[in-house]
Amino acid sequence: MVPRYARPEMSALWEPESRFRIWFEIEAHATVKLGELGVVPKSAGKALWDWWATDPAIDVEAIEAIEAVTKHDVIAFLTWVAEQVGEEARFMHQGMTSSDVLDTALAVQLSRASDILLADLDALLEALRTRAEEHKYTPTIGRSHGIHAEPVTFGLKLAQAYAEFDRCRARLVTARAEIATCAISGAVGTFANIDPTVEAYVANKLGLTPEPVSTQVIPRDRHAMFFATLAVIAGSIERLAVEIRHLQRTEVLEAEEYFAPGQKGSSAMPHKRNPILTENLTGQARMIRAYALPALENVALWHERDISHSSVERFIGPDATITLDFALARLTGVIEKLLVYPERMQANLDAMGGLVHSQRVLLALTQAGVSREDAYRLVQRNAMKVWESNGTLSLLELLKSDAEVRAALSEEELADKFDLDYHLAHVDTIFARVFG
Repeated sequence: MVPRYARPEMSALWEPESRFRIWFEIEAHATVKLGELGVVPKSAGKALWDWWATDPAIDVEAIEAIEAVTKHDVIAFLTWVAEQVGEEARFMHQGMTSSDVLDTALAVQLSRASDILLADLDALLEALRTRAEEHKYTPTIGRSHGIHAEPVTFGLKLAQAYAEFDRCRARLVTARAEIATCAISGAVGTFANIDPTVEAYVANKLGLTPEPVSTQVIPRDRHAMFFATLAVIAGSIERLAVEIRHLQRTEVLEAEEYFAPGQKGSSAMPHKRNPILTENLTGQARMIRAYALPALENVALWHERDISHSSVERFIGPDATITLDFALARLTGVIEKLLVYPERMQANLDAMGGLVHSQRVLLALTQAGVSREDAYRLVQRNAMKVWESNGTLSLLELLKSDAEVRAALSEEELADKFDLDYHLAHVDTIFARVFG
């Protein structure tokens, strides 16, 4: 985790103290249920929660010092708690294995991380909807292969992004549900030394569901799905970031990132206003996607369990969620403050002499009785003259002067095919589909 790209709430979730607090809750809830079942004295669970009610500080350094000797993090934690609580603490961890604590705690952390990310997505969706409505009818050029195609609106560009991130949110809701499982099933998952009702009790207390078959660990296909979902969200972040980067190019300059008073764009060139935030988002998206591959490789563990997944998750759990949290918040800020230039959009629309209306003329010719092949030839030969003139010639005027074209279409009919509003007729329909 790089502090430069971290926000406090998500970072705190992955701090050692937070992890140890979750471990304690798992152990204490399990001990309470074991007391109800008569496996351990009821006083054991009470002793744990009574100590917890004093809001004790978690001595991370002390636990790590014990681990330096034991070489086992869960044993080190249990030893430290026992030193604080006293004799009753010996009843903790009855019939449990370390993975019961580790995997259940990770499920809690990923669930809580998901809730933060869902709130991030909600903020981004709100920003996208607001700006989409603002520019619902702002005409701009649509591009395919980076080349002028036909008119769209800037609002439609943002509506597309909204729809995409809305799908991302739905996927994350599903991924959260899939990751939010609890395993308190013992050494190889058979419940031989602990009753299944303990697992159900702990799961209920922590907002999880019992894992149907946990062997010694929660199956890692769940985690693979979770991190793959984060990777898809990162891909959507990059898609929008790249769009903004292209729109900010000097030759385009239809939109750009907000440039704050006192901000500097280059150490050498005082005139520079660079798309640094969206370039940064592109880089962060690469990192988040990179965490999906080791999560997929974690699925294949030996038999009931090995720990090849453990070191991987100590990296990717914090890093993927912290980075995505930061990236979503940054993108939201970019959208909220995005500078949009409708006049430049119109100028770019007009820059190529009306070429953007070529398809309408093609269709009109076919409807007037010209074969599609001939219609394409007639429009293209005039369009290429405009292209080669870099837009200084007018496609409409060239078509009016083309005898073969005029044999099929009048000047008035041709002029009608260059109406920009024609392309915006179904904007309301698309917005209704996206926003309801």
